[in-house]
Amino acid sequence: MTQALEQRTYLPEPEDGDRFAEVIGFLDAHERRFGDRVEPRYLLVGVDEGDQVPLPAEVHAILKQVVSALQAGRAVTVAPHTTKLTTQQAADLLGVTRPTVKRLISVGELPAEKVGTRHRLVLRDVLDYQQRRRAQQYEALVATSVPLVDEDDPEVVAEQLKAARKAVAARRRARNTIA
Repeated sequence: MTQALEQRTYLPEPEDGDRFAEVIGFLDAHERRFGDRVEPRYLLVGVDEGDQVPLPAEVHAILKQVVSALQAGRAVTVAPHTTKLTTQQAADLLGVTRPTVKRLISVGELPAEKVGTRHRLVLRDVLDYQQRRRAQQYEALVATSVPLVDEDDPEVVAEQLKAARKAVAARRRARNTIA
């Protein structure tokens, strides 16, 4: 059973394309009929009659994602995570440095518990922070966007973008001095 907890990468095989298409077609038909909810009870079925177990919604979603990726010719890596992370694991997940994670903990943006001299973070908290950060990044992109028309003077557009960036930077500085 320990093998199930190890990271493993699955590569698509060229001959699997038709089988994946069949699975995708089946899932798409059910999704069109029932939407995203897993109303029809999906089952894992064994060889013997009555040898079946209901498929949890999370596993159904994972299988859909894996089959779609494999059909598209992409490799899929399954990497189980513990629900408690070290600061380095959180940094790797967020794509930042460990000192950045420690700073986020110290300013209260990432909750963590101290175990001895080390911090431990809950995976759900790290993923929630990642979603919040991504939403803030999208908001910043929208705030710094300027509508363009083909007839616009590039120098005028550059000045508009510069002004928008300055406004966003000023809001960020104001927010950071309050915190």
